[in-house]
Amino acid sequence: METEVKLTKLASCAGCGAKVGAGTLVSMLEGFRTHQDPRLIVGYDKSDDASVYVITEDTALVQTTDFFPPIVDDPFLYGQIAAANALSDVYAMGGTPRLALNIMCLSEQMEKEAVQEILRGGYDKAYEADTIITGGHTIQGAEPIYGLAVSGFVHPKKVLTNSGAKPGDVLILTKPLGIGILTTAAKADLVEQPLLDRIYRQMATLNKAARNIMVKYGAHSCTDVTGFALLGHGFEMAQGSGCTVHIVTDQVPYHKEAYELASMGFIPAGAYRNRNYAEAGVTVTRSDITLPMQDILYDPQTSGGLLMAIPEHEAEQCLRELQDSIPSAAKVGYVTEKQDNWIYLE
Repeated sequence: METEVKLTKLASCAGCGAKVGAGTLVSMLEGFRTHQDPRLIVGYDKSDDASVYVITEDTALVQTTDFFPPIVDDPFLYGQIAAANALSDVYAMGGTPRLALNIMCLSEQMEKEAVQEILRGGYDKAYEADTIITGGHTIQGAEPIYGLAVSGFVHPKKVLTNSGAKPGDVLILTKPLGIGILTTAAKADLVEQPLLDRIYRQMATLNKAARNIMVKYGAHSCTDVTGFALLGHGFEMAQGSGCTVHIVTDQVPYHKEAYELASMGFIPAGAYRNRNYAEAGVTVTRSDITLPMQDILYDPQTSGGLLMAIPEHEAEQCLRELQDSIPSAAKVGYVTEKQDNWIYLE
């Protein structure tokens, strides 16, 4: 659907590039008085993708919320991408989403038809995820925003966190990187439509299939790679797990066009925030790991893939099954005992 007012022109930031930096969030939440409950097995203090609250010995509630300004001009596609991104947090915890609420902010410049198409996109993706949108909340503001608050379920003993990686695990990433760089360059009309269509399809793709496969192979840890980039989320995984994460850069899947654009300087602001947050924890071990490649690793992703830590003896079979339905899935590194730094680029 073409809109008279382009959605991306109404927003100062796009997609997960609008996310507040990880280090900033940690400092903002320090010292708050909160209740303690032994049933809350994952809370905001864990820097994880969602909270998890045990209901019965067989069932835990997974809750999350995610929303952002438009990353595309097509309102239906924007709704799909925002919904897929929000649902991904439940998948990253090993859970199954079941209920959702719309979160929406409307700009006065938006047409009624555009608003309906955004919502239709969200409902379409929720339906694909076997999730029911039961209502929501809408306000007016300077910039459009859309997303979901999602509730799902998982067995309490099968929760996947970003802090469960173990030495010997193999790291697998399911979607290629470079989304933030490409969407930044797209604002300057430097990205051809076939490539845009490719990354739009990628962002609108649920992580449902990836979740269903990884739980079969006993994943130890998982996070979805979104606004904090591969290195930001990898940094959190390493710290939370008390291990060192090794990223084999030659194996990392990324959109090749993003490399040239990064070398031309089309770097989203979120990438600099991610670098400021994680760079001290990253050791670059090879001189031929170029700055554009590093920029891709710090690039904020919107509705990115799952980064999963799979036991070594299960990794090859897991990867083969993933690639049957997700061809871009790739082995990107491994986990060791804690070394001198948290992440090594090799």
